Amino acid sequence: MAMESTAPKTTMQRFLDGVEKVGNMVPHPVVIFLILIGIVIVLSAVLGLFGTQVSYERINPETHKIEIASTAIRSLLNAEGIRFIYSSLVPNFMAFTAVGLMIAAMIGAGVAEESGLVTALIRKLVIISPPAALTYILAFVAITASIAADAGYLVLIPLAGIAYLAVGRNPMAGLALGFAGVAGAFTVNMLIKPLDAVLVEFTNDAARLVDPARTIGLASNVWFSVASVVVLTITIAFITDRIVGPRLGPYDATKAAEGTTTDQAALLSESESRGLRFAGFGLLGLIVVFLLLTVPSGAPLRNPTTGELIGNSPFMNGLIALIMLIFLTSGWCYGIGAGTVRTLTDVIAAIEKSIKGLGGTIFLFFILSQFVAYFTYTNMGTVMALSLAGVLQSANIGALPLLLGFIVVVAIIDLLLTGAIAKWAIFAPVFVPLLMKLGVEPEAVLAAYRIGDSPMNMITPLNAYFAMVVGLMQKYDRNAGVGTLVALMLPYLAGMFVVWTALFVVWKTLGLPWGL
Repeated sequence: MAMESTAPKTTMQRFLDGVEKVGNMVPHPVVIFLILIGIVIVLSAVLGLFGTQVSYERINPETHKIEIASTAIRSLLNAEGIRFIYSSLVPNFMAFTAVGLMIAAMIGAGVAEESGLVTALIRKLVIISPPAALTYILAFVAITASIAADAGYLVLIPLAGIAYLAVGRNPMAGLALGFAGVAGAFTVNMLIKPLDAVLVEFTNDAARLVDPARTIGLASNVWFSVASVVVLTITIAFITDRIVGPRLGPYDATKAAEGTTTDQAALLSESESRGLRFAGFGLLGLIVVFLLLTVPSGAPLRNPTTGELIGNSPFMNGLIALIMLIFLTSGWCYGIGAGTVRTLTDVIAAIEKSIKGLGGTIFLFFILSQFVAYFTYTNMGTVMALSLAGVLQSANIGALPLLLGFIVVVAIIDLLLTGAIAKWAIFAPVFVPLLMKLGVEPEAVLAAYRIGDSPMNMITPLNAYFAMVVGLMQKYDRNAGVGTLVALMLPYLAGMFVVWTALFVVWKTLGLPWGL
């Protein structure tokens, strides 16, 4: 089995060790967010007292017309703010969609894991795949998992850890690889996804400010996205094999939390092979059902108005249900074949076990949801974004440097505003017209935005799944913390940002088509 290198640590690895050590000295994530909540409350009161505000042009999502808007800092310590804090406690948590997605995914994943399907499937894939290709396969799948929206976080990342464990490699490296692929390249894919439709719509609204007849299509960035997936797959795999894996070294199973399975056996027993066949039959039956629900004209999971399947349709909007059913059905069928999960009572017990393990994460999400709601309420993120955009807009530089500056500004703001749609609604009417006047096509501006919007997702605690990944790491290393994750992600952040930006520069310089 492949083992991580035990060569002497490089200067970079010692630096990352220092980052991890310092990062893990910080308090529990819950305490961190409680402190941040206090800072937001006090800062909002101070800025609100001075009447801090900014005016800007924005696109009205209903009329698609440009309108002048003004955003001011809202205090959380005046009467209105105090009422918001008091009355929004439960609504804030209920509106935090990551909780529902996580629980829904774990219903299916719990059955698949408890029945043994996940471990057996990963071991099967390891047996039939060249060992050297495993990292590249996982990196590619992690990047393209964004077609399933946030479900990629919930499914692919833990699977990457299990896959590494199955071949005798450090599962922490697998988790890092999975998180880097899902979060760091979230805006690109080999396929058109629902996010593209929204980003393109805002881009067209902004482009019409300069040229009323100018529009771009849904596949306007498809060639750049495909190339990005290939380049980022290689980048992530290289960083994992050459930097992250060697730094972590061989896995020490004694560090695992109590109850964590660390069996690294790769051979399949007869019952496991039979279970995989049963899982295949169950999956095939589920596919047939969904083909009937999606393929025919007028099928219930198509858009009832337009008839489209990919884009704004019940099928895409409820994709987490399909993910859940895939794992639930195949996991139960595997359990029947392998003799591990037979009855409905066994299935329910497996689900209960998986949900019980989410207690700490759910509590953290409760605190995190309050911080996000308070920060959003104060408008501090929007004011900061618009201020930085104004500075960049007023800079007297050429088109390409302005595009590169735009990428950097989006990346910085992504630490505070993680929503791709929300940021583009602010930036599109500012930068698309500005760059079009400099001869830059709107497709290029949108491609630049995709680069700036993704890599920072790996290190910002405001990513709803950041805490979840810390929890996954603590299964394999009970001493892991925020510093551990940040230290693991920094090489990916630097490598992906530099390589991806370089790809953009080459693409723009050569005048290659961005898409269809």
